[in-house]
Amino acid sequence: MDEKSRYDAGMKTRRSVLGEAYVDRAGAGITDFTRDWQEFITRTAWNDIWNREGLPRRERSIIVLSIATALGAWGEFRIHVRGALNNGLSRDDIKEVLMQAAIYAGVPAANHAFKEASAVFAEIDAEAGEG
Repeated sequence: MDEKSRYDAGMKTRRSVLGEAYVDRAGAGITDFTRDWQEFITRTAWNDIWNREGLPRRERSIIVLSIATALGAWGEFRIHVRGALNNGLSRDDIKEVLMQAAIYAGVPAANHAFKEASAVFAEIDAEAGEG
């Protein structure tokens, strides 16, 4: 698969997981400085990894939420809470991921993850009320 095909496939996955609106906003913020990086992560993360056959997207979302919690990568965590919902996780599933993360990544990290996830859920609920 050539780079353009990898990019196109990655963009399709990125939009499916993160949603059209998020990807459109991220794309609007691309600069000459960030263009190569955005193209790289779209090809490599969103195509080469997310499109592998080894794990379904649902399980990949569980892994991302767990790692983002452990690293305290709250921007990525918030983005991927929405992605996890798009990939079939329920709010209760996300709660269970965070309960598990508390044991292996630490209570402070999981505590903060619960706060971040709750904020994302509130945003989603408010958006649904606007429709």
